Amino acid sequence: MTAKEFIETLTLFKNEKELGKVDKFFKGNDGVTKSFGVKFGDVFTTAKEFSEMSLDEINKLLDSDFYEVRMGAVSIMDFQARNKKTFEEQKKALFDLYLSRHDRLNNWDFVDRAARNVIGEYLMDKPRDILYKLAYSDSPWERRTAIVCTHAFIRKNDVEDTFAIAEILIHDPNELVNKAVGSWIREAGKKDKKKLQHFLNTYVKTMPAVTFSYATEKLDPESKLHYKNLRKEK
Repeated sequence: MTAKEFIETLTLFKNEKELGKVDKFFKGNDGVTKSFGVKFGDVFTTAKEFSEMSLDEINKLLDSDFYEVRMGAVSIMDFQARNKKTFEEQKKALFDLYLSRHDRLNNWDFVDRAARNVIGEYLMDKPRDILYKLAYSDSPWERRTAIVCTHAFIRKNDVEDTFAIAEILIHDPNELVNKAVGSWIREAGKKDKKKLQHFLNTYVKTMPAVTFSYATEKLDPESKLHYKNLRKEK
């Protein structure tokens, strides 16, 4: 299974109607990323077929300037990371590859496709210092990884790092980071309502509007109104 074979297979699904995808979904500004013209569903199906691809070949896919080809690469990484048959050594290699090539994972959906399983699940029983380093990164995509990957912890009722990283990112200048912070403190709040309430009480008046909207989306009407009124007091 080679990168060349993957791209050749993906070519079979090319559709001119999909060529505008970059403008719709890609929020990076590298000046070189372009659309291959393939539906995401076909990208994911092809990635699953190539899910046993070696890391060297995945790395070649990450070199591509085509948006969907890089999405294929992170999808393959995700399939491998979530596979129960994948050895710890391979999971470590996937973790290292993700971080070392984060310059190529320069969009919100690249992060969301693989961060939970490739980064979060790997760190489940390990020190998580790297996440705090990412949270202070100049790259919004690395900062988004820091918070999104904590979904793996939330699923195991571990919300400490989610709220700690959210505190670092609460006034982030990037809207796509703001959305991620709001989303994941909302999810963490489903596991620990008191921690969410404490977080909201602390930052409700200063957090970006989009963060507030995402964070309070699932609150009961009375609680939501309470926090909306607190925001008005600022």
